[in-house]
Amino acid sequence: MQIHGTLHDGEVHVGGDARQRFYDARGYGRPLGGNDIALTRVEAAHLLFRGDLDGVEVDGQSLAFEEFFVDAAAAGDRFALRFLVYADLRERGFYLSPVRDGWPGERALDPDAPGRADFAVYDRGDGPPNGSVAYRVRVVGERERLPAVELSGVLAIVDEESDLTYFETGTQALDGSTTYELPATIGGVLLEDRVVVWDAPEPLYERGFYGQPLSGRTGPVEDALQLSLVEAASLAAEGVLSLSAVIGGDESTNDSPALASIVERGRDVEGDRFDRRLRVYRQLRDAEIVPKTGFKFGADFRTYANVESVEELPHSEALVRVLPPEHVFDPRELSLDVRLAGGVRKRMVFALTDGSTVEYRSVARLTP
Repeated sequence: MQIHGTLHDGEVHVGGDARQRFYDARGYGRPLGGNDIALTRVEAAHLLFRGDLDGVEVDGQSLAFEEFFVDAAAAGDRFALRFLVYADLRERGFYLSPVRDGWPGERALDPDAPGRADFAVYDRGDGPPNGSVAYRVRVVGERERLPAVELSGVLAIVDEESDLTYFETGTQALDGSTTYELPATIGGVLLEDRVVVWDAPEPLYERGFYGQPLSGRTGPVEDALQLSLVEAASLAAEGVLSLSAVIGGDESTNDSPALASIVERGRDVEGDRFDRRLRVYRQLRDAEIVPKTGFKFGADFRTYANVESVEELPHSEALVRVLPPEHVFDPRELSLDVRLAGGVRKRMVFALTDGSTVEYRSVARLTP
């Protein structure tokens, strides 16, 4: 028995026993009444590809898979990319439904989730209309642009050779348990892009993991600690750090206003980025997380959730890149960050901040 569909207003309608054969048994399409169903172009193309549909009538012509694929691609809406992802997930054993009005996947529409979703993918063994949704999947081409604020659900990225990479994204809560009581006061000297504290109390580094000891050829300079500008600004904001001298810029030698001087220097060396990094650094410290430079990993910070002493330092858990909320990713950039973080066994976290509020988004490779 041959089964054909007909294209109507962007949907493929199929009659006969289509409801039982395709919707009830395998989760394709949506019911139209009786035994008829409607399919999206992607669903119809997949059934043609599998040989379950014999043809689709378009403008009076019955099209086989190849002809229908070309016709659907010409209609736009990123058809070729979405078909590749749909077919891949079907081959992995999932039922899935387009996220669009009137389709079973409509209930996966989330007004609170940023960005669009193309498919609702059900837990294995489940399907429409009432199965549990495992993933909201957004299809992204390698050359598309992806706003940072729209990192949500699962991203299915299709590269130029039609290979697929899946990324699971979501908001990230960062919590730590590092407890350290800051000293009442320390004094330092602001140099070009760092602050040196000559008589730092030992626990500031050993327990609080602030700064880096100053070392020379013959060994460390006793009690001398170099602080990055974000570390120094954070300590100055806590009222702990004062400056006895400011070297470079508008030099002064006595009672310099520490926070203002350090922030001004930070803006001089890295512009508005310094304010964003300082905001994230201070929030992480408030959450009892220790942030240290992530330069070696191409990030702003690497983070430690629980530091008891530098001598027994655990591995850092996350890499954090600080970005403005308006940042737009190139998928290649996103892939590079996530690949590097995964290679060093860390989570990749993006901190989106305008200098006041901070929102954390995590991204990791996913094998559905």
